[in-house]
Amino acid sequence: MAAMAALGRRLRALGWGVRGVQTPPRYEESTAEFAFVQRLLPPSRIPDPPPHPKYPTPSGWSPPKDPPPDLPYLVRRSRLHNLPVYLGRRQGRRLTELRRIHGDIWALQRDLRAFLGSQGVPEVAAQVNEVTGTLRLRGHWGAQVRQWLLQRGF
Repeated sequence: MAAMAALGRRLRALGWGVRGVQTPPRYEESTAEFAFVQRLLPPSRIPDPPPHPKYPTPSGWSPPKDPPPDLPYLVRRSRLHNLPVYLGRRQGRRLTELRRIHGDIWALQRDLRAFLGSQGVPEVAAQVNEVTGTLRLRGHWGAQVRQWLLQRGF
């Protein structure tokens, strides 16, 4: 019995705990060197774009209006401050997809179809997905949808 106690004392002295489990090493946390590590980390969010003397900028970008429009729906910008209008193809068909829609997506669909109708576009087939907050239009209407969103203040 005394031999077992002596063995346990020797193991604890070597850093081994009870039943052969090693205790975690002791360490010291230093914040002095973290400034060098912090420079290498990517930024946690995209900074706001700087103000420009006139809009649209040479690239065609315009900021959203400061108070959002008082409409039953809201279209949020992407994380890079662009309008969430995407062109694509599915099974050979051209599609325009509008994402990041919050609120009454059906009212947005009615208003957008009315705008496209006033531009001389025939009735556009649209698909609304309330769960993902997206609206798909058949055809490539990216320029017209972006123009309409900018007029609305998004």
